[in-house]
Amino acid sequence: MDITKQINWDKITLIPTIAQDSKTNEVLMLAYMNEEALKLTLQTNIAHYYSRSKQRIWKKGETSKHTQEVKQIFLDCDNDTLLLKVKQNGVACHTGRPNCFFQEISNNNIKNISEVVTNTDDVYGIVDTVYHIIQERKNSNNSNSYVSSLFQKGENTILKKIVEEAGELCFAIKDNDEKEIILEATDLLFHSLVALGYKNISPDRIKQELKRRFGVSGIEEKNSRK
Repeated sequence: MDITKQINWDKITLIPTIAQDSKTNEVLMLAYMNEEALKLTLQTNIAHYYSRSKQRIWKKGETSKHTQEVKQIFLDCDNDTLLLKVKQNGVACHTGRPNCFFQEISNNNIKNISEVVTNTDDVYGIVDTVYHIIQERKNSNNSNSYVSSLFQKGENTILKKIVEEAGELCFAIKDNDEKEIILEATDLLFHSLVALGYKNISPDRIKQELKRRFGVSGIEEKNSRK
């Protein structure tokens, strides 16, 4: 039987998928699958999902190597939710925590209840790691967090910082100051990531766009937008 045919993809293009440790029954994460991701999972016995932030199919662990070997797949009574029993290699969460449910809501506050157990800088690119930390800060009210304060002040403050950092980078280049160029370029990239986080646009989508343009003339690409 083709399990993909049991799901009405015209009704729901993305199906919620729970990943659960096959031995401990610990809930590791919630993700989504489209029909292609489900087919790849069935063919390979490795979990594939559809990333709503990256807007593409992603193999769990494609960057970190923290893959999920699928042991069993269950479809719920309404045929609109999946449960995967998996062997988790490494950790499940991109933050380096064992599972994605480490933020406890208590008395209108959110607190972290588990620690990072791996160095995410090593397994995810530093840009992705910084972006995910920015997203965490976005939902916090930490008065000591610069990123949190930017989000609280709002869009205009975030955009002003980008303009400010872009101007400082231009002056550093004009002054031919290599150290300042590196520092200001870093500041500009960081504040651009904050703006992307504000709009919930993953930097992976920027990488995809750069890849699309690779080998295409800049003039040709620009004209294609008109």
